[in-house]
Amino acid sequence: MRQLAGRDIGPIGLGCMSFGGIYGATDEKESFACMQAALDLGVTHWDVAEIYGGGVCESVIGRFLAETGADVTLATKAGIYTQPRRHFSNAASDLRRSLEGSLKRLGRDRVELFYLHRREHERPVEEVMETLAGFMAEGLIGGIGLSEIAPATLRRAVKVAPVAAVQSEYSLWTRLPELGMIRACDEVGAAFVGFSPLGRGVLCDHFQGRENFPAGDFRSGQPRFQDPNYQANLAAIEGFKRFCAARGWATSATALAWVLAQGDHVIPIPGTRTAKHLRELVGAVEIALGQEDLAEIERLLPAGFAHGARYSDAQWAAVESYC
Repeated sequence: MRQLAGRDIGPIGLGCMSFGGIYGATDEKESFACMQAALDLGVTHWDVAEIYGGGVCESVIGRFLAETGADVTLATKAGIYTQPRRHFSNAASDLRRSLEGSLKRLGRDRVELFYLHRREHERPVEEVMETLAGFMAEGLIGGIGLSEIAPATLRRAVKVAPVAAVQSEYSLWTRLPELGMIRACDEVGAAFVGFSPLGRGVLCDHFQGRENFPAGDFRSGQPRFQDPNYQANLAAIEGFKRFCAARGWATSATALAWVLAQGDHVIPIPGTRTAKHLRELVGAVEIALGQEDLAEIERLLPAGFAHGARYSDAQWAAVESYC
């Protein structure tokens, strides 16, 4: 078990962005089956955001919870807006409106974890923390989360109120958090929640290639999925896939096991929309990576092996850089 916002959860969470069709068409029946499988497998931390599908993902989860009465540790996020254009706001009024909308869609009067999805850099983080601490005092949220921030921002934030979790991309092909963020979270008692721990699907045996991305798939605009980077990345990962196959391990489960091995406070939240894939991912908890395994993985996929940036220029907006 791992700790998140004062609650015991399984070591792996469920990223729910795909329930809104962001990675291609899906249907509610399929999403419900995935959530039921999560409950059966002990995956009780579910992560979503207001912006995912414009609230669709939250609504799907809310309808499932209304039907089942399941007890899960929910996290949602706010701070990214698309009207009248894409922008970021950490104003108290905007965050409150977002939180109230999320609670309504989720069918809850409280959410266990509420993240600031992106910082509005013109607004001091101390001011934003006061707002979020106010939501806690009202009983609307159980813990405060921050997403895509720098370690220095975290250290400023905790001087105002406790931070339950920091969320950033983390996987074998995105290892920036090792340069301070994972350690900073440990120092202040926050969980480090790693999103896209499977490299947006590329660290999976069933990855079908970018030629099968549906229209509008946001990965198409990311440098790592564009040539010549894309072909170089596939070639590098092939050796890791052979390493996994030789041991009878699924590539995706092994990639998650590697993330889990980086610290007891590290919680990966792989996204999937199918129960079948989720069952494969949970196999990570059965994989015990020894020192020789970890050394071989490091040899095959050393830090910085990935070609290309993880975001497009537009997607970098409001993501804090460090180191």
